[in-house]
Amino acid sequence: MIISASRRTDIPAFYSSWFIERIKEGHVLVRSPVNKDRIKRIDLHPEAVDIIVFWTKNPERLMPGFEFLDSLGYHYYFLFTLTPYGRDLELNVPDKEKIIEIFIKLSQRIGKEKVIWRYDPIFMTDKIDIRYHCRWFDYLSGRLSGYTVRCIISFLDLYKKCERNLRNVNIRKTGEDDMKELTSHLLEIARKHRIDLQTCAEETGFLDKGVILGKCIDDELIARIMGKKVKREKDRLQRPNCRCVTSMDIGAYNTCLHHCLYCYANSSRVRAEENADRHQPTSPILCGHLSQKETASINNSCVESQRELFKLR
Repeated sequence: MIISASRRTDIPAFYSSWFIERIKEGHVLVRSPVNKDRIKRIDLHPEAVDIIVFWTKNPERLMPGFEFLDSLGYHYYFLFTLTPYGRDLELNVPDKEKIIEIFIKLSQRIGKEKVIWRYDPIFMTDKIDIRYHCRWFDYLSGRLSGYTVRCIISFLDLYKKCERNLRNVNIRKTGEDDMKELTSHLLEIARKHRIDLQTCAEETGFLDKGVILGKCIDDELIARIMGKKVKREKDRLQRPNCRCVTSMDIGAYNTCLHHCLYCYANSSRVRAEENADRHQPTSPILCGHLSQKETASINNSCVESQRELFKLR
């Protein structure tokens, strides 16, 4: 099983203590984002987990836990998002220079192959144009050269919640010609700094420009990290153009405190902060409380699973 931690929130940045506690307990409960009455118990014991894929803008708080994860034999890698945007768009993301230093420190600790840089999402405004992206991408690529081997890019999908959160930002529609022109420039810059450029969930992948169709949760990378063949099916729950393989996400929407206006995972800043206030580091579920009925149901299902396992033995 591949654990995704997480597309729905930044667990390393804000819930690292909870995550380590879940590893110690050997399981986590995840409430379905579609059906709130459905809660799944996920086994986190080392023998049940092939690899953990962390998604983050700031893994600093999780890094002291690496020694513990390593001692138990867990495999993991990071999808590290580092963008060119300021505090007007990323309200609670630390200073870029600090994030760059953390990126480098992480790479030195676990290896550059296990730290994938996400330059995502890309969008244009009245102040952010192709030249702006090229200038920042060149700077960031230069700083990260030697500390990562891959950069994944994607263009902003304006979901309804994104439109609402960006209502005061003059987002300029990015046409296919603009996307191809910018991607061509980014590819040239990435090659100069010895970084492979890949796309995430883009329709064409800009193959005519030499850009690779990427996978964030990548079975080929996972096989190299684990040192054995790994075969997983495409994750049908993701967008049609997403090439990620299947994984189990243990996060929760509306809990990330970076408060990026373009984020699809938060409907509002207020709701995210309210949910974060309900978080308890020792709880088996990331956000909220379990009712007595839910607790009883989960306990009963665990007993039934143990009985079935006993029968098999």
